[in-house]
Amino acid sequence: MSRALITSGPIDPTVNLPAVDMSTSLGYFETPAPVFTASGCAAAGKELDQFFDITQLGGIVTKSVMMNARSGRATPRMAETPSGMLNSIGLQGPGIDSFIENDLAWLRQRGARTVVSIAGGSVEEYGKLAAKLRTVDGISAIEVNISCPNVEDRGQVFACDPNSSAQVIQAVRRNSDTKIPIIAKLSPDVTSIVSIAQAVERAGADAVAVINTTLGMVINLETMRPALGGITGGLSGPAIRPMAVRCVWQIHQALPQLPILGMGGIRNGEDALQFILAGASAVSVGTVTFHDPSAPIRVQQELEIALAQRGFATLREAIGFAHRGPDVAVIEEEQE
Repeated sequence: MSRALITSGPIDPTVNLPAVDMSTSLGYFETPAPVFTASGCAAAGKELDQFFDITQLGGIVTKSVMMNARSGRATPRMAETPSGMLNSIGLQGPGIDSFIENDLAWLRQRGARTVVSIAGGSVEEYGKLAAKLRTVDGISAIEVNISCPNVEDRGQVFACDPNSSAQVIQAVRRNSDTKIPIIAKLSPDVTSIVSIAQAVERAGADAVAVINTTLGMVINLETMRPALGGITGGLSGPAIRPMAVRCVWQIHQALPQLPILGMGGIRNGEDALQFILAGASAVSVGTVTFHDPSAPIRVQQELEIALAQRGFATLREAIGFAHRGPDVAVIEEEQE
Protein backbone atom coordinates (compact mmCIF):
# COMPACT_ATOMS: atom_id res chain seq x y z
CA MET A 1 0.00 0.00 0.00
CA SER A 2 1.06 3.63 -0.35
CA ARG A 3 0.35 6.89 1.37
CA ALA A 4 0.01 10.18 -0.55
CA LEU A 5 2.19 13.06 0.55
CA ILE A 6 0.64 16.31 1.71
CA THR A 7 3.09 18.91 0.43
CA SER A 8 1.20 22.21 0.42
CA GLY A 9 -0.59 24.47 2.85
CA PRO A 10 0.40 25.76 6.29
CA ILE A 11 0.79 23.42 9.24
CA ASP A 12 -2.31 23.54 11.43
CA PRO A 13 -1.48 22.17 14.91
CA THR A 14 -5.19 21.80 15.68
CA VAL A 15 -5.66 19.12 13.01
CA ASN A 16 -5.89 15.62 14.45
CA LEU A 17 -2.84 13.94 12.93
CA PRO A 18 -1.46 10.45 13.64
CA ALA A 19 1.51 10.14 15.97
CA VAL A 20 4.91 9.81 14.35
CA ASP A 21 7.65 7.53 15.65
CA MET A 22 10.36 10.14 16.27
CA SER A 23 13.11 7.75 17.32
CA THR A 24 16.43 7.94 15.52
CA SER A 25 20.10 7.07 15.95
CA LEU A 26 23.55 8.59 15.58
CA GLY A 27 25.80 5.63 15.09
CA TYR A 28 24.85 3.24 17.87
CA PHE A 29 23.42 6.01 20.03
CA GLU A 30 19.68 5.32 19.93
CA THR A 31 17.39 8.11 21.05
CA PRO A 32 13.58 8.43 21.18
CA ALA A 33 13.65 12.03 19.95
CA PRO A 34 15.54 13.83 17.15
CA VAL A 35 16.13 17.34 18.49
CA PHE A 36 19.26 18.23 20.46
CA THR A 37 20.62 21.47 21.82
CA ALA A 38 23.59 22.96 19.98
CA SER A 39 26.94 23.16 21.73
CA GLY A 40 27.66 26.57 23.20
CA CYS A 41 24.06 27.78 23.19
CA ALA A 42 22.74 26.12 26.34
CA ALA A 43 25.79 25.40 28.53
CA ALA A 44 24.88 22.13 30.26
CA GLY A 45 21.13 22.63 30.03
CA LYS A 46 20.39 23.92 33.53
CA GLU A 47 19.00 27.22 32.31
CA LEU A 48 16.77 25.61 29.67
CA ASP A 49 15.44 23.10 32.20
CA GLN A 50 13.54 25.99 33.79
CA PHE A 51 11.44 26.30 30.64
CA PHE A 52 10.85 22.66 29.63
CA ASP A 53 11.84 19.13 30.57
CA ILE A 54 15.22 18.64 28.92
CA THR A 55 14.93 14.86 29.22
CA GLN A 56 12.27 15.01 26.48
CA LEU A 57 14.88 16.07 23.91
CA GLY A 58 17.08 13.72 21.95
CA GLY A 59 19.95 14.98 24.04
CA ILE A 60 21.89 17.90 25.48
CA VAL A 61 25.09 18.77 23.62
CA THR A 62 27.30 20.50 26.15
CA LYS A 63 29.46 23.55 25.56
CA SER A 64 32.86 22.44 24.25
CA VAL A 65 35.24 21.77 27.12
CA MET A 66 39.06 21.78 27.09
CA MET A 67 41.61 20.28 29.48
CA ASN A 68 42.16 23.48 31.45
CA ALA A 69 39.93 26.38 32.44
CA ARG A 70 39.78 29.07 29.78
CA SER A 71 38.72 32.71 30.11
CA GLY A 72 37.88 33.20 26.44
CA ARG A 73 38.45 36.12 24.11
CA ALA A 74 38.34 39.86 24.68
CA THR A 75 35.04 41.73 24.84
CA PRO A 76 32.80 42.66 23.09
CA ARG A 77 32.04 39.03 22.23
CA MET A 78 28.74 39.20 20.39
CA ALA A 79 27.26 41.25 17.57
CA GLU A 80 23.88 41.00 15.88
CA THR A 81 23.70 40.72 12.11
CA PRO A 82 20.74 40.50 9.72
CA SER A 83 19.17 37.05 10.27
CA GLY A 84 21.89 35.98 12.65
CA MET A 85 24.58 36.81 15.14
CA LEU A 86 28.36 36.71 15.47
CA ASN A 87 29.95 35.26 18.58
CA SER A 88 33.55 35.46 19.64
CA ILE A 89 33.42 33.66 22.98
CA GLY A 90 36.66 31.74 22.48
CA LEU A 91 35.79 28.44 24.18
CA GLN A 92 35.47 29.94 27.66
CA GLY A 93 34.96 27.15 30.17
CA PRO A 94 35.86 25.54 33.50
CA GLY A 95 38.15 22.76 32.26
CA ILE A 96 37.41 19.04 32.07
CA ASP A 97 37.77 18.14 35.77
CA SER A 98 35.35 20.80 36.96
CA PHE A 99 32.99 19.94 34.10
CA ILE A 100 32.87 16.27 35.11
CA GLU A 101 32.40 17.08 38.78
CA ASN A 102 29.66 19.67 38.29
CA ASP A 103 27.94 19.88 34.90
CA LEU A 104 28.15 16.24 33.90
CA ALA A 105 27.15 15.11 37.38
CA TRP A 106 24.06 17.34 37.21
CA LEU A 107 23.08 16.03 33.77
CA ARG A 108 23.48 12.44 34.93
CA GLN A 109 21.35 13.09 38.01
CA ARG A 110 18.75 14.87 35.88
CA GLY A 111 18.52 11.85 33.59
CA ALA A 112 19.30 13.72 30.37
CA ARG A 113 20.94 12.05 27.40
CA THR A 114 24.28 13.83 27.19
CA VAL A 115 26.64 14.46 24.29
CA VAL A 116 29.90 15.85 25.65
CA SER A 117 31.59 18.28 23.28
CA ILE A 118 35.38 18.45 23.54
CA ALA A 119 37.88 20.84 21.96
CA GLY A 120 41.65 21.00 22.03
CA GLY A 121 44.64 22.96 20.87
CA SER A 122 46.56 19.82 19.89
CA VAL A 123 45.91 16.22 18.88
CA GLU A 124 47.39 15.18 22.22
CA GLU A 125 44.88 17.31 24.14
CA TYR A 126 41.95 15.69 22.37
CA GLY A 127 43.31 12.29 23.31
CA LYS A 128 43.71 13.29 26.95
CA LEU A 129 40.15 14.63 27.06
CA ALA A 130 38.80 11.37 25.65
CA ALA A 131 40.79 9.41 28.22
CA LYS A 132 39.34 11.55 31.03
CA LEU A 133 35.82 10.71 29.86
CA ARG A 134 36.48 7.02 29.30
CA THR A 135 35.52 5.90 32.80
CA VAL A 136 32.76 8.47 33.39
CA ASP A 137 29.16 7.27 33.42
CA GLY A 138 26.23 9.08 31.85
CA ILE A 139 27.71 9.93 28.44
CA SER A 140 25.67 9.02 25.35
CA ALA A 141 28.19 10.28 22.78
CA ILE A 142 31.24 12.53 22.36
CA GLU A 143 31.16 15.45 19.95
CA VAL A 144 34.68 16.28 18.77
CA ASN A 145 34.73 19.98 18.00
CA ILE A 146 37.51 20.24 15.42
CA SER A 147 35.97 23.26 13.73
CA CYS A 148 35.48 26.15 16.13
CA PRO A 149 36.36 29.29 14.15
CA ASN A 150 36.59 31.74 17.05
CA VAL A 151 39.80 30.70 18.80
CA GLU A 152 42.77 33.04 18.82
CA ASP A 153 44.92 30.87 16.56
CA ARG A 154 43.23 30.11 13.24
CA GLY A 155 45.71 27.25 12.91
CA GLN A 156 43.74 25.34 15.55
CA VAL A 157 40.91 24.70 13.09
CA PHE A 158 41.74 21.06 12.43
CA ALA A 159 38.58 20.62 10.33
CA CYS A 160 40.10 22.64 7.49
CA ASP A 161 42.38 19.75 6.54
CA PRO A 162 41.46 16.06 6.03
CA ASN A 163 44.71 14.77 7.53
CA SER A 164 44.59 16.86 10.70
CA SER A 165 40.88 16.09 11.09
CA ALA A 166 41.61 12.38 10.86
CA GLN A 167 44.47 12.60 13.35
CA VAL A 168 42.20 14.13 15.98
CA ILE A 169 39.47 11.54 15.48
CA GLN A 170 42.02 8.71 15.63
CA ALA A 171 43.35 10.06 18.94
CA VAL A 172 39.87 10.29 20.40
CA ARG A 173 38.95 6.83 19.11
CA ARG A 174 42.09 5.27 20.65
CA ASN A 175 41.36 6.79 24.05
CA SER A 176 37.56 6.43 24.16
CA ASP A 177 35.23 3.77 25.44
CA THR A 178 34.42 1.75 22.34
CA LYS A 179 30.74 1.76 23.34
CA ILE A 180 30.55 5.57 23.09
CA PRO A 181 29.89 6.96 19.58
CA ILE A 182 32.15 9.71 18.29
CA ILE A 183 30.58 12.62 16.39
CA ALA A 184 32.97 14.86 14.44
CA LYS A 185 31.80 18.48 14.21
CA LEU A 186 32.69 19.95 10.83
CA SER A 187 33.29 23.46 9.54
CA PRO A 188 31.69 24.93 6.39
CA ASP A 189 34.82 27.02 5.81
CA VAL A 190 36.43 24.45 3.53
CA THR A 191 36.68 23.79 -0.19
CA SER A 192 35.12 20.32 0.11
CA ILE A 193 33.24 19.34 3.26
CA VAL A 194 32.71 15.88 1.75
CA SER A 195 36.44 15.18 1.76
CA ILE A 196 36.60 16.11 5.45
CA ALA A 197 33.61 13.88 6.21
CA GLN A 198 35.23 11.00 4.37
CA ALA A 199 38.47 11.48 6.29
CA VAL A 200 36.85 11.48 9.73
CA GLU A 201 34.69 8.48 8.89
CA ARG A 202 37.76 6.50 7.86
CA ALA A 203 39.45 7.61 11.09
CA GLY A 204 36.66 6.18 13.23
CA ALA A 205 33.91 8.79 13.52
CA ASP A 206 30.46 7.23 13.91
CA ALA A 207 28.62 10.39 12.81
CA VAL A 208 29.22 14.02 11.87
CA ALA A 209 27.72 17.25 13.19
CA VAL A 210 27.09 19.70 10.34
CA ILE A 211 27.66 22.64 10.45
CA ASN A 212 29.57 24.71 12.95
CA THR A 213 29.44 28.49 12.56
CA THR A 214 31.12 30.14 9.60
CA LEU A 215 33.73 32.85 10.07
CA GLY A 216 32.45 36.42 9.81
CA MET A 217 33.17 40.00 10.78
CA VAL A 218 31.31 43.24 11.53
CA ILE A 219 32.66 46.82 11.47
CA ASN A 220 31.30 49.28 14.03
CA LEU A 221 30.59 52.44 12.01
CA GLU A 222 30.79 54.70 15.08
CA THR A 223 34.29 53.61 16.02
CA MET A 224 35.17 52.52 12.46
CA ARG A 225 36.86 49.50 14.00
CA PRO A 226 35.91 45.80 14.28
CA ALA A 227 32.83 45.38 16.47
CA LEU A 228 34.19 42.26 18.18
CA GLY A 229 37.13 42.29 20.56
CA GLY A 230 38.51 39.22 18.78
CA ILE A 231 37.95 40.90 15.37
CA THR A 232 36.29 37.83 13.78
CA GLY A 233 33.55 35.57 15.11
CA GLY A 234 31.34 32.65 14.25
CA LEU A 235 28.20 33.49 12.26
CA SER A 236 25.09 31.53 13.26
CA GLY A 237 21.35 31.85 12.85
CA PRO A 238 18.96 31.72 9.86
CA ALA A 239 21.51 33.44 7.61
CA ILE A 240 23.56 30.23 7.42
CA ARG A 241 20.69 27.72 7.09
CA PRO A 242 20.88 27.33 3.27
CA MET A 243 24.62 26.70 3.57
CA ALA A 244 24.02 24.13 6.30
CA VAL A 245 21.32 22.29 4.35
CA ARG A 246 23.65 22.20 1.31
CA CYS A 247 26.45 20.67 3.41
CA VAL A 248 24.11 18.02 4.84
CA TRP A 249 22.88 17.20 1.33
CA GLN A 250 26.40 16.83 -0.07
CA ILE A 251 27.61 14.59 2.75
CA HIS A 252 24.53 12.36 2.67
CA GLN A 253 24.77 12.07 -1.11
CA ALA A 254 28.41 10.94 -0.89
CA LEU A 255 28.15 8.95 2.36
CA PRO A 256 24.52 7.81 2.80
CA GLN A 257 25.52 5.38 5.54
CA LEU A 258 27.06 8.12 7.74
CA PRO A 259 24.62 9.58 10.30
CA ILE A 260 24.43 13.38 10.37
CA LEU A 261 23.45 15.71 13.21
CA GLY A 262 22.29 18.74 11.24
CA MET A 263 22.29 22.32 12.50
CA GLY A 264 22.42 25.91 11.38
CA GLY A 265 19.65 28.49 11.75
CA ILE A 266 16.80 26.15 12.72
CA ARG A 267 13.89 28.18 14.13
CA ASN A 268 10.89 25.87 13.69
CA GLY A 269 9.78 22.40 12.72
CA GLU A 270 9.73 23.08 9.00
CA ASP A 271 13.33 24.34 9.13
CA ALA A 272 14.26 21.11 10.92
CA LEU A 273 12.42 19.06 8.31
CA GLN A 274 14.61 20.52 5.55
CA PHE A 275 17.66 19.04 7.29
CA ILE A 276 16.00 15.65 7.73
CA LEU A 277 14.93 15.50 4.08
CA ALA A 278 18.47 16.49 3.04
CA GLY A 279 19.90 13.55 4.99
CA ALA A 280 20.24 14.44 8.67
CA SER A 281 19.24 11.78 11.20
CA ALA A 282 18.74 14.41 13.93
CA VAL A 283 19.08 18.17 14.39
CA SER A 284 20.47 20.65 16.91
CA VAL A 285 18.78 23.92 17.82
CA GLY A 286 21.00 26.75 19.00
CA THR A 287 20.85 30.48 18.30
CA VAL A 288 17.05 30.74 18.47
CA THR A 289 17.17 29.78 22.16
CA PHE A 290 18.65 33.20 22.99
CA HIS A 291 15.24 34.79 22.45
CA ASP A 292 13.05 31.69 22.84
CA PRO A 293 14.46 29.35 25.51
CA SER A 294 11.70 26.80 24.86
CA ALA A 295 12.61 26.57 21.15
CA PRO A 296 14.20 23.08 21.22
CA ILE A 297 11.09 21.32 22.53
CA ARG A 298 8.81 23.48 20.37
CA VAL A 299 10.82 22.64 17.25
CA GLN A 300 10.58 18.95 18.15
CA GLN A 301 6.79 19.15 18.47
CA GLU A 302 6.48 21.12 15.23
CA LEU A 303 8.71 18.65 13.42
CA GLU A 304 6.42 15.79 14.39
CA ILE A 305 3.44 17.73 13.03
CA ALA A 306 5.29 18.54 9.81
CA LEU A 307 6.19 14.88 9.32
CA ALA A 308 2.63 13.69 10.01
CA GLN A 309 1.17 16.23 7.60
CA ARG A 310 3.38 14.90 4.87
CA GLY A 311 2.37 11.31 5.46
CA PHE A 312 5.42 10.00 7.30
CA ALA A 313 4.76 7.40 9.99
CA THR A 314 8.34 7.52 11.25
CA LEU A 315 11.11 10.08 11.20
CA ARG A 316 13.49 7.47 9.77
CA GLU A 317 11.37 7.31 6.59
CA ALA A 318 12.06 11.00 5.98
CA ILE A 319 15.85 10.88 6.37
CA GLY A 320 17.31 11.74 2.97
CA PHE A 321 13.89 11.62 1.29
CA ALA A 322 14.70 14.63 -0.92
CA HIS A 323 17.42 12.57 -2.63
CA ARG A 324 14.86 10.20 -4.10
CA GLY A 325 14.02 12.54 -6.97
CA PRO A 326 11.56 15.34 -7.73
CA ASP A 327 9.02 12.99 -9.28
CA VAL A 328 8.43 10.94 -6.12
CA ALA A 329 4.80 11.50 -5.11
CA VAL A 330 4.20 8.76 -2.56
CA ILE A 331 5.96 6.92 0.21
CA GLU A 332 5.92 3.20 -0.41
CA GLU A 333 5.05 1.06 2.57
CA GLU A 334 5.56 -2.64 3.02
CA GLN A 335 2.87 -4.83 1.53
CA GLU A 336 0.72 -6.50 4.11
